[in-house]
Amino acid sequence: MRVGVPRESAAGERRVALVPELVSRLVDGGFEILIEPGAGNAASFPDTSYEEAGARIDGDPYQADAVVKVLAPSAEEAQRLREGQVLIGFLQPLTDKEGIERLTERGVTAFAMESIPRITRAQPMDALSSQATVSGYKATLLAAERLPKFFPMLMTAAGTVAPAKVLVLGAGVAGLQAIATARRLGAVVTGFDVRPVVREQIESLGANWLDLGIVGEETEGGYAQELSEEQQRQQQEELEQRLPEFDVVITTALIPGRPAPRLIPASAVAAMRPGSVIVDLAAETGGNCELTEPGEEVVRENVTIVGFTNLPSTMPFHASQLYARNVAALLHHLAPEGRLVLDFDDEITAGACVTRREEVPA
Repeated sequence: MRVGVPRESAAGERRVALVPELVSRLVDGGFEILIEPGAGNAASFPDTSYEEAGARIDGDPYQADAVVKVLAPSAEEAQRLREGQVLIGFLQPLTDKEGIERLTERGVTAFAMESIPRITRAQPMDALSSQATVSGYKATLLAAERLPKFFPMLMTAAGTVAPAKVLVLGAGVAGLQAIATARRLGAVVTGFDVRPVVREQIESLGANWLDLGIVGEETEGGYAQELSEEQQRQQQEELEQRLPEFDVVITTALIPGRPAPRLIPASAVAAMRPGSVIVDLAAETGGNCELTEPGEEVVRENVTIVGFTNLPSTMPFHASQLYARNVAALLHHLAPEGRLVLDFDDEITAGACVTRREEVPA
């Protein structure tokens, strides 16, 4: 089975879908890998490293049996796909209706990395979690850089400096990584989630638990279930009273296929201390903070609000490495020993597939 790896064309995207380490393993497993020239340059993987791993540098990776990408193909890239070809990537099946329709029209068998079922045997393919790890880590660094205070407590000849107080809203993979990173930097960290089941995880990282009296349910996929309007209003009111205690707030609350839940109203931002920082990891879907500007860093009410999107792309080496492991695991699942075997009775194959050629009855 030939697997093509194009250079990502989306503005600002620096990741690559496969890295040399995984290319070597795939070649040993019976795959042939075609790499578009320069595909890994932005992530610090030069063409020579791919050649040494056994890949072929090829100007047309779309001739392969399967194409693996990070982001969904553009309209122009979709035209290069052919009927029956396999496509793997973050395809936004819940939000990019036009993109999915294009793939359907081309007869492509497309597998969305964000649609991988959240079951035990699919964990090696869980790209949402691997990229959320990068986002949570980077969010904390962004906050530390912008906060006009030290994160750790310092005892100096000039006296003692109190540590920063950090609040992380949402204790999924990104939130837990943000908590762990802020703790490593020496801050006093508090975590909050509507799912009481994650309290133990927050406290196991050495963080405090913020009890707002709001309890929500967990979905089958492990996400927090959307709160009722009354619960959301109560949550906002409680947070507005507690936010002035913190120097940094990192928000991570997301609901797949839905606008991000609004956690921090403008009035709560106004109540925060001057110089405080909010890093909103939900900016791409509207933001958890009312004043977030997606893709921008703004100052409102003397509070810095960071709404950058696609944080994994800002750390492309390790983000690509982690993503490539997820992609390689899916390829091995779909094509054992390098030969494509699509079993749509399998939960992973069926769950991740978002478009496929309809079989015409004989």
